[in-house]
Amino acid sequence: MLPHVDSPNVVAVVDKLLVERGTGLLSMKEVIEVVRERTGTERSDADLAGLIKKKAALLGVAVLSDKG
Repeated sequence: MLPHVDSPNVVAVVDKLLVERGTGLLSMKEVIEVVRERTGTERSDADLAGLIKKKAALLGVAVLSDKG
């Protein structure tokens, strides 16, 4: 199976969302929901969470895990 290649639109939306809301704590569920609304992506929650975690780490933004 080939690795998933991120759509520039999804990556840009994640970047923009993290920068816009990066001053407080973000919920992973909320971020995934907004990314889906804005992009229409069909990527799995796990794939989106991985992308969001990577981008958040690079930008120094805290994202709360909603597992529990």
